[in-house]
Amino acid sequence: MSINLRLTLIILSCLVLTAFMALLQGYETSFNEAEKQLDQQLVSLSQVLIETPVASWPEQNEFYAKLWQGTDTIYSAALLKSTPHEDFLKSEFRTVNVSGKRLRVYVEQKGDKTLLLAEPVNKRFALIESLIVSAMTPLVLIMPFLALAIAWYVRRALKPLTLLSKELQFRRANDFTQLKTRSEDAEVAPVIERMNSLFKKVEAAYLRERYFASDAAHELKTPISSLKVNLHNVASGDMHGIKAMELGIAQLNHIVEQMLTLARTEPDSWQNQFSAKDLLSVTQQIVADNYAKIDAKNHLISLQGDSATIQGCDFTLNTLLGNLLSNAVKYTPQGGEIKLALINKNNQVGWRIEDSGPGMTDEQIARVFDRFYRVGGDKHPSGEKGAGLGMAIVQQIIAIYHAKIELSRASLGGLMVTVWFNKESDEN
Repeated sequence: MSINLRLTLIILSCLVLTAFMALLQGYETSFNEAEKQLDQQLVSLSQVLIETPVASWPEQNEFYAKLWQGTDTIYSAALLKSTPHEDFLKSEFRTVNVSGKRLRVYVEQKGDKTLLLAEPVNKRFALIESLIVSAMTPLVLIMPFLALAIAWYVRRALKPLTLLSKELQFRRANDFTQLKTRSEDAEVAPVIERMNSLFKKVEAAYLRERYFASDAAHELKTPISSLKVNLHNVASGDMHGIKAMELGIAQLNHIVEQMLTLARTEPDSWQNQFSAKDLLSVTQQIVADNYAKIDAKNHLISLQGDSATIQGCDFTLNTLLGNLLSNAVKYTPQGGEIKLALINKNNQVGWRIEDSGPGMTDEQIARVFDRFYRVGGDKHPSGEKGAGLGMAIVQQIIAIYHAKIELSRASLGGLMVTVWFNKESDEN
């Protein structure tokens, strides 16, 4: 059963039950009120009749009367002829059975006169019921129209949910496009928003699974083939192949480490590990870790800026900034210069690195975050080996921090990379 039908039935059931209870309450209230009015009518009529000569009494087809003066009967309706006087000696209302008829009786006394005035109860019931039915008939007649109005409104209110259900029902398993259904309802809008976000994440995971294995196999193919050749050379007695094998193993190890790092830096699993980190201290540690490479190429490196605290974790920050510094060291020629700077600007902290390397064209910058992409392919002018995964890892960590990264031409002639951390976002 659909929610639409279930909700309509529930509301209609509540409406019918409420109307039924109202009818019962109205019947009881109306009956009691009518009883009072009819009793008052008996009182008024008996007060008039007891003052009026019997000969002048009007014909009453709906009332029965009996009049005593003292103990003598002056007048009696045929139905009341056997009614004894001693049973009606005080003014009161009572309901009695007389000759098989149930009567509502009132006794009026004035001087030595006693008037018994009776009205059939069934006549009263018929009159009261007709009054109640006439009062309640409009409510009963309007019920079907209320039911239609309720069904229409429930259907209209649940239309976004119905459309969403139909859209999901006919969606293919590999269709991760955004949902077309839109709604401003507080209950439905967050569902659509979350599902669109989920589709986006599932699509990213699906594409990673689809393309990563083939890309990884392609990148591992070259070093493995090289190792086979070098192993054959060593087996043939060429000892120079041992050094080449060491370099090939190192390259293979680097690719595997980068692939594992890439797998570990999915955005959703890191923010719960964040704590306050001093970006200046992290940068100084990264420079110290890479100093052997910097010194080997006789680079001039400088660091400017003050302490800046952001929310983060050691692994992601070390990987992000370490990859950017490692790239600058790799592609800056012997005796070149590297500048590091920390920038505090409004509610943002900027981490900037510039180098005097060859830099990158706009076309190369547009592709630099693609997995396994390297400028110049395997024949980069610097001669440096790489896996082409470093900037892809950087991009994933940028997403973890909700940060921004900018690449442009540096004043030193090479590449300038600026990462902007938003303090407020990082603390959320």
